Amino acid sequence: MPAITLPDASVRRFDGPVTGTTLAETIGPGLARAALAMRLDGELVDLSRVIETDSAVVFVTRRDPDALGLIRHDAAHVLAEAVQSLYPGTQVTIGPAIENGFYYDFARNEPFTPDDFPAIEERMREIIARNAPFEREVWDRGEAIRFFQDRGERYKAELIRDLPGTETITLYRQGGWIDLCRGPHMRSTGDVGSAFKLQKVAGAYWRGDHRNAMLTRIYATAWRDAKELGAYLHQLEEAERRDHRRIGREMDLFHIQEEATGSIFWHPKGWRLYRTAEDYMRRRQNAAGYQEVRTPQLVDRTLWERSGHWEKYREHMFVAHVEDEKRTLALKPMNCPCHVQIFNHGLRSYRELPLRMAEFGACHRYEPSGALHGIMRVRGFTQDDAHIFCMPEQIAGETARFVELLASVYRDFGFDSFRVKFADRPDERVGDDATWDRAEAALREACAMAGVGYELNQGEGAFYGPKLEFVLRDAIGRDWQCGTLQVDFFLPERLDASYIADDSTRQRPVMLHRAILGSFERFLGILIEQFAGRFPLWLAPVQLVVASIVTDAELYAEEVAEAFRRRGLCVTTDTRNEKINAKIREHSLQHVPVIAVVGRKEAESRTVALRRLGGQAQELLSLTEAIEGLAREAMPPDIDRSAATAG
Repeated sequence: MPAITLPDASVRRFDGPVTGTTLAETIGPGLARAALAMRLDGELVDLSRVIETDSAVVFVTRRDPDALGLIRHDAAHVLAEAVQSLYPGTQVTIGPAIENGFYYDFARNEPFTPDDFPAIEERMREIIARNAPFEREVWDRGEAIRFFQDRGERYKAELIRDLPGTETITLYRQGGWIDLCRGPHMRSTGDVGSAFKLQKVAGAYWRGDHRNAMLTRIYATAWRDAKELGAYLHQLEEAERRDHRRIGREMDLFHIQEEATGSIFWHPKGWRLYRTAEDYMRRRQNAAGYQEVRTPQLVDRTLWERSGHWEKYREHMFVAHVEDEKRTLALKPMNCPCHVQIFNHGLRSYRELPLRMAEFGACHRYEPSGALHGIMRVRGFTQDDAHIFCMPEQIAGETARFVELLASVYRDFGFDSFRVKFADRPDERVGDDATWDRAEAALREACAMAGVGYELNQGEGAFYGPKLEFVLRDAIGRDWQCGTLQVDFFLPERLDASYIADDSTRQRPVMLHRAILGSFERFLGILIEQFAGRFPLWLAPVQLVVASIVTDAELYAEEVAEAFRRRGLCVTTDTRNEKINAKIREHSLQHVPVIAVVGRKEAESRTVALRRLGGQAQELLSLTEAIEGLAREAMPPDIDRSAATAG
């Protein structure tokens, strides 16, 4: 007689085993119509699952967070059936749900193209309209292998062979079509709905190994309803319009070429943007008590072995072999072991703690060429990296101090809020569970004392410690994980870091790894897309163009430009023999925030006509008023605050 506890703490008792479907029907017809699946003692399962013992059940409806994953999973099965019905002989391989959608990999002699999408989508709609139930079947391993081999599905047969011997082999049937799958699924194909769209095709090696056959991957998106789908497609259109690679070309900020794959050639305008962000971060860190250092690019592998990075991170490291010394050096992928070397150089006292050590460290990590993406995902990058060496009792205070700094920095860059994720111990990690317990408890306590709420990101901590991940949401609703704070008890021990405590004993410091922007390159890519190239004046690579209307105003245009430069603005002049409207249009396309138009009248009256990016009106100001106003507006936020406080 199972007793089933529901979310409202009520208990339903049954004389014998009962399915989730029957349970929902006993609660009410509304729930029976709405329920798609259920969580049985926390595990997401089909409604057809039989409940035999006392359990806790939570039903999943279309509005619940779990629903999107189910919709996408089931849509992948519908896609696979549609493809095989239209293109006999095509083999299906794997088709997982992913962020914002799903994909399925197919083995076919002739790769698919987007021209195939209309027919596939139409067949998918027919399958959904058929509303065939998803039926779970448990199969004998050998029988399942023979079944797929007989159908010519060698990839499915291989998957089954490679499953652990303890794995239950389950197949799901939807009408006359069947596939290997762990589940769970919704009730029927009709639950997928119509809010889906095939998006693109790509090549993908079987199991991600270049030695294996190349498959065709069809990417798609699926949502709860047409409104959500429309919002997502609009977001994609906006993302394309804001693409930092396109805007980077238009504004002449940077380029990337084959001879330096994964590294960036910064042009003068782009480097000014970079330096503006770097100078701002340097001022903020200096004011927050950080000491800036610089450490080597190439470090002997023995240090990486001692730190644990060689074992856990070697595949992402670039190495150089020094033949005459018989040594192997590695380009540093991160700065932390080198910062410990500075901490260890000399005897440290507890009175020096917390010691905040910062570096704009140039790092290199091997990223597969297929993963590279503009300046967002590169192999050579700079981190606004810092490490705080402190005593255990200082963790909470330093966490609160860091979060306050991070929030202020994000506001200055135009992000008014952020989310925090708590990433706990991963499967691949160093150290013992007792130390991990201690580190995770310390970070949770620090969050509580600092008033930081978070959601759990299970198993995603660094191999040496738990971490907080700070997630920004941009202007079109995309999330970007930028800042981090990691609590590390292990690295100080592995690299023998210590300080003299107030009782004259030698103690290990705790090491807090922290970053606010993360990778400068990636953060600048985010900013380019956040502002669509229309930067606030303090960040703009070119803040002002002085454009002459007639040749008689050329000398005055140069005088105006020089006056603005003396006040610290980045200014160019445009005295070409072109119509002023053509000049305005050209500089507007390059996202210059302000254009100062000057002609004979302006030269005689010593005025300028200011035109703002995106506006049609002109503001006529005296040269002195324009300089003072724009100089104030172009002041970085931290300097502006300091000036206001001093005033």
